Amino acid sequence: MKLPGVNLGSLLLLLLASCGGTLETSAIDLRTFVGCAVREFTFLAKKPGCRGLRVTTDACWGRCETWEKPVLEPPYIESYHRVCTYNETKMMTVKLPKCAPDVDPFYTYPMAIRCDCDICSTATTECETA
Repeated sequence: MKLPGVNLGSLLLLLLASCGGTLETSAIDLRTFVGCAVREFTFLAKKPGCRGLRVTTDACWGRCETWEKPVLEPPYIESYHRVCTYNETKMMTVKLPKCAPDVDPFYTYPMAIRCDCDICSTATTECETA
């Protein structure tokens, strides 16, 4: 799903960086969990001309199976890389506080409905390659 003006990979990185200690303790051991799940995150929604607003939403979180092995024929490596990515989202909108008169106070962001381990898609995510 291609979302104009929204980069889900950047949002995920923003959410991971800004959540700090906001993850709630659950029955899942997050240190050993392998897979992809919807998790609650809090981030600071902001844009020029407005005050920031803390927003709690659902985002994709997890570690997916990935491997590489050498092979004797070109390209000399076989790889299997999956990332935890958005499978289904719902767009949410909040109104930012104390915006300048000429600034649109509404901020739209995706909320994860379903997440899966899948190939990284540049349509929705910033994919880093070696």
